[in-house]
Amino acid sequence: MSSNVKFIKTHEIDLDNVNIRRAHEGDEEGVYKIACTVTEGERDSYQGFLIDDYHKYPDYYIDLFKDRIRNLRYFYVAELGGRIIGFSLAYKKEMWIRYNPTWIEDIHWHPSFDRSLLDDFILIDKTAIDAEYTGEGIGSKIYRRIIEDMRENDIHYIFSETVVNPLPNFASLAFRQKQNYIMAGFRYEEHKGVIYSDMVYYKKI
Repeated sequence: MSSNVKFIKTHEIDLDNVNIRRAHEGDEEGVYKIACTVTEGERDSYQGFLIDDYHKYPDYYIDLFKDRIRNLRYFYVAELGGRIIGFSLAYKKEMWIRYNPTWIEDIHWHPSFDRSLLDDFILIDKTAIDAEYTGEGIGSKIYRRIIEDMRENDIHYIFSETVVNPLPNFASLAFRQKQNYIMAGFRYEEHKGVIYSDMVYYKKI
């Protein structure tokens, strides 16, 4: 499930003091706590949200984050004063297909989309910033680090998804527009008995 950060500005920080690094073992509980802050209360289309119910299944999601830390090259955390205040979970193509084997076939691709762009890519799955630190550019700083590492590894296309139904994630849509993403297609998926509609976006970097 895709997501984006909330856009409520509650703290003013110096971005130079925010360290972006790859996640490593031991970060899973800190990442889980951030995911929980984004899913507290009702989901808000204008502030962004994560679909999963992290509060209800803590052991499952901590183990999931631990697994992704072990297996993913593009999993990053943002630290401030040694404390994790945000993360972004992204997959190289082969890993995304490993966890989502029918993803390419499930998408209703836009008629103008060039399928050769699927030869190699990074897909950003989840991005979340501690609710106390949103609106400070932390998500964008993580995003820039992802792009830097993609270029170093000669990967030129980045994909993402945004939920548009039953509850549209307008915050995520606004971020995709700001970053000049192009619509690639449309996908339906079932999650805990609910059918979600996802817009699939991409851009060249």
